[in-house]
Amino acid sequence: MQRILIPTDFSKNAWNATEYALQFFKHQKITFYFVHIDISMQAHRDEDLHHSGLCSVRATTEDNKSKMDSWMETVCTRQSNANHQYKDSIIQAPFVDGIRNFIAKNEIDFVVMGTKGASGLKEMTIGSKTSAVITRVKCPMLVIPENASFTKPLSIGFPTDFNMLYKQRIMRTLLEITHMHHSALKVLRVAQTQKPLANFQDANRDFLKQQLKDVPHSFHVIENPSLETALQLFVDSLQIDMVAMIAKNLNFLQRILFRPKVAQISYHIDIPFLVLHE
Repeated sequence: MQRILIPTDFSKNAWNATEYALQFFKHQKITFYFVHIDISMQAHRDEDLHHSGLCSVRATTEDNKSKMDSWMETVCTRQSNANHQYKDSIIQAPFVDGIRNFIAKNEIDFVVMGTKGASGLKEMTIGSKTSAVITRVKCPMLVIPENASFTKPLSIGFPTDFNMLYKQRIMRTLLEITHMHHSALKVLRVAQTQKPLANFQDANRDFLKQQLKDVPHSFHVIENPSLETALQLFVDSLQIDMVAMIAKNLNFLQRILFRPKVAQISYHIDIPFLVLHE
């Protein structure tokens, strides 16, 4: 991994994600791209840009430039690392389009985003911008919740139902992360019924075992009708430092990341998520 994108809105959550990323990739040679997506021009898309509107947009741009200069100064001062290079950009575009186009143009290998958890169970667990990037941008991603602080990920949880074949890009990213920190991978299947695995699920599980032959790993099954509760028990009992998930499995994403329905669930505000894309 050589090029990492960190979108920033200059918030506390964005800085928390930045600190995590710089520690996580501390010993890797990385170019970090800090990008602010300025959506202010969208308000004028279908309107005439009269004088006051132009002044407002110009003031917003200048304000963002000042914030970015301050941001980069803080990064370079607090996080000096000979392995790292830092670049910054301010882009005027719709948020997801801006992220997607920047990734393509700069051949980004990885995205790191901070997120603030929901204050109520009826809200989305992670921010709408982060969820939009997860579901609409095909790039491996680290999601850093508001309460997460960097801890070497010695134990990575990987919930899966063995319903899909683990393609090369998914396995390459997962193995790179585990090798980077000498992590153990703990594979979790939540058995919501006593129905045995189908033949194709058995085949996918065997393939995964083969792919993990050079990585410390273990397979676990929890019988629980609630996927979210099972994952919380798994995280707590096995001291999971990070959870890896496949973005293509939208059912898992929606239930685990976007809308946990149980009040006691807290993993989404404490534990970083590694989102894998095909």
